[in-house]
Amino acid sequence: MLIAFYFAALIAVLTTAIAITRRHAVHALLYLIVSLLAVAVVFYIIGAPFLAALELIIDAGAIMVLFLFVIMMLNIGERATEVETTWLKPAVWAGPSALATVLIAELILVAVTSGSSAAPMHVVTPKEIGVSLFGPYAIAVELVSLLLMAGLVGAYHLGRRAVREEEQFGTGTDARRAVFGRDAVHAGSDRTSHAA
Repeated sequence: MLIAFYFAALIAVLTTAIAITRRHAVHALLYLIVSLLAVAVVFYIIGAPFLAALELIIDAGAIMVLFLFVIMMLNIGERATEVETTWLKPAVWAGPSALATVLIAELILVAVTSGSSAAPMHVVTPKEIGVSLFGPYAIAVELVSLLLMAGLVGAYHLGRRAVREEEQFGTGTDARRAVFGRDAVHAGSDRTSHAA
């Protein structure tokens, strides 16, 4: 059981490091999902199956779907279809799929051999989690929810501004511009040759 714990923790640390260093947002998101799955396995191993289920449902499920929605919302442009087809290549999914398969095999192994555990473990109940979250950590829970809402609103406004600018300026070569505040500067289209 101790080996499984360290193995799941190692996968969580490695996939988090990979997620941080990826330049492509979808690749980073895939590795972050595997990292959250590894954390759920760690919770299950230490005797908190309800917390592991919450980790899967809330973090690896709902929040990752929200992140994916925001990434898709911000991917507005003429090359969006081409970029999305490159995400479906097997090379993109191979690493996260292999690590997730290892985690599932480890979870099955732990579930099968957990009946023969020598040391009794304390199982964390949903009541203990609720008392802990809404007791001393109530402010932290509210701040995290506020932070997630601010991120969603910010992403919506960034996406909306990009659509508005694309409609206003078009997507041709004259549409290359540098935006400073609300003033748009067209690069090259309005220049005239004035010899001094």
